[in-house]
Amino acid sequence: QLQLVESGGGLVQPGGSLRLSCAASGNRVNDYAIGWFRQAPGKEREGVSCIAFYTWRTNYADSVKGRFTVSRDNGKNTVYLQMNSLTPEDTAVYSCAAVRSIRCDLNNDYDYWGQGTQVTVSS
Repeated sequence: QLQLVESGGGLVQPGGSLRLSCAASGNRVNDYAIGWFRQAPGKEREGVSCIAFYTWRTNYADSVKGRFTVSRDNGKNTVYLQMNSLTPEDTAVYSCAAVRSIRCDLNNDYDYWGQGTQVTVSS
């Protein structure tokens, strides 16, 4: 079993930055990949980025490449999503999720989910 807790959401102006955190706890955390997903009102859930704990492989959606960076804190079971150059189109509820995998694939069926954190980009 795995527990995930997100934090770091809030209100930011266009062009600004936010860093989201996902703290993972449970048994054999290093067996899992962590994905970041977002869902805006009226839109389908979108996979944003992911990182595999064991292999350190990462992937990004085309919509965020060059602006978002996923990383892991050495010595802690915490994954970060650094979001730069934010636009109103980035407004959504962001959630982290986990799947037992040595690969990082946003198309996987993720088994464990955090509660989500709201990101609003507006002037």
